[in-house]
Amino acid sequence: MVFHPPVAITAKAGDAGKYKVGLPAWNMVLRGFMAGAYIAIGSALATVCSTGIMASDAALRYGTASAGFSQLILGAVFPVGLIIIVLTGAELFTGDAMLAPMAAFIHKISWAQVINLWIFVYIGNLIGSIVFAYFMAYGPFVSFDAAGTATVTAFGTRAIAIAGAKVSYVGMMGMWSAFLKGICCNWLVNLAILLGICADDAAGKFFGIWFPIMAFVSSGFEHCIANMYFIPAGIFTQGFITDPTKINAGLNWVSMWTNNLIVVTIGNIVGGMFFVGVIYWVAFRKEIAALK
Repeated sequence: MVFHPPVAITAKAGDAGKYKVGLPAWNMVLRGFMAGAYIAIGSALATVCSTGIMASDAALRYGTASAGFSQLILGAVFPVGLIIIVLTGAELFTGDAMLAPMAAFIHKISWAQVINLWIFVYIGNLIGSIVFAYFMAYGPFVSFDAAGTATVTAFGTRAIAIAGAKVSYVGMMGMWSAFLKGICCNWLVNLAILLGICADDAAGKFFGIWFPIMAFVSSGFEHCIANMYFIPAGIFTQGFITDPTKINAGLNWVSMWTNNLIVVTIGNIVGGMFFVGVIYWVAFRKEIAALK
């Protein structure tokens, strides 16, 4: 298995960022759309595979169920999305939060180019995530009888529960918690990106990506692009519930942004740019300069 030393990985990350900022806007959005859908695929799989194994709050409180096991299942299947993205060349905002700044540090590209990439890829990720959320909400998350009446399935109920938890960050401390989870998430995501760059063969990339992503999901951290799927999937699915007492009024398109995406996105930027991009550039900038 061929792998590259740390200084080469850091230099390659900067090269990748330079290439990405040079893409035309339409291509950024298109590749972003694909990446949003791929992250949604992993998120949907995690939803389905974790259905039925989540313990009740009381069981967790009194230590009679394994909360860790259910999180492990969630994390074990989620990485399929990033693996597909890295191997097929799609564009993910959270990865670009590290790669584009690396290019700015190493190749002296403008920060306007970095922001431009972030905006168009973010838009593409959002569209792809919501489209796939719609597919899941009208597919596996509900069942329709001959009259067209919809019944939310167990998978749909789980999707609504996940979405409800994602918009439960309220108050200053709730926002602070979401922000810290966003930092931790993208710290691990971009370590996964670097490990993917480290290996030249598919198997090495697979395992390099899988472990950090499994760690972030199992730990309960927050990923803004995954949440672009999780929350809309819950909103769409909840629309099929007719009993007002079973509807979470706090789960809506406004709370998706105010209670999650805005602060988590900022946390993801900090985690990717500062805790990976800046630190690795500072650590290896003399060696990178020697490579030129």
